[in-house]
Amino acid sequence: MAVGDDLLVAENVRCAVGGRWLFDGLSLTLVPGGLVEVRGANGSGKSTLLRCLVGLHEPDSGTVRRNVDGLYVGHRSGICGRMTPVENLRWTVGVARAGTPTRSIEAALVRVGLGDVGDDLCDALSAGQQRRVALARLLVCPAPVWILDEPLTALDDAGRGFMCELMDQHRSSGGAAVCATHEDLPAGPGQPAAAVVRLGR
Repeated sequence: MAVGDDLLVAENVRCAVGGRWLFDGLSLTLVPGGLVEVRGANGSGKSTLLRCLVGLHEPDSGTVRRNVDGLYVGHRSGICGRMTPVENLRWTVGVARAGTPTRSIEAALVRVGLGDVGDDLCDALSAGQQRRVALARLLVCPAPVWILDEPLTALDDAGRGFMCELMDQHRSSGGAAVCATHEDLPAGPGQPAAAVVRLGR
């Protein structure tokens, strides 16, 4: 694949937090249909690396080239408990200037299994339901690159199946993802297995 087809490229990235080096000389390339799994123990720098890739944290050295738009969903749900799922997604759409109509937001909640709680306060939802609200952002703010921190956390078997299905569809349509995860994200039929980046000693 030509260099111009790369969606995201990190070259010789080095990063320290609190005076401790997390990783040094780290490079990765994300191409259409690609999936990179970032593995490592707690504290090894997985979340920091993702934040560097999406532009929320500046590495100490090295470069990150983002050739297309990316969407970040962190380890925490990042939703307001005093707002409903519909309101949270409207806010997300407004920040992203995605122009997604309300009916599409409602359809996204149905797809993630929350069609009957769209107008309930998020504080009243379970941790798994709150995680589904966060993942619904992937549907209402489409982006070629997904940067996901532990996308399967707090999800039950049905939720995990949905997330893997959503990932397969994203990759099949030319999208790609980098995921910090402790679990394998199975590739769909005909899709290449994930590349793995391991952090830590």
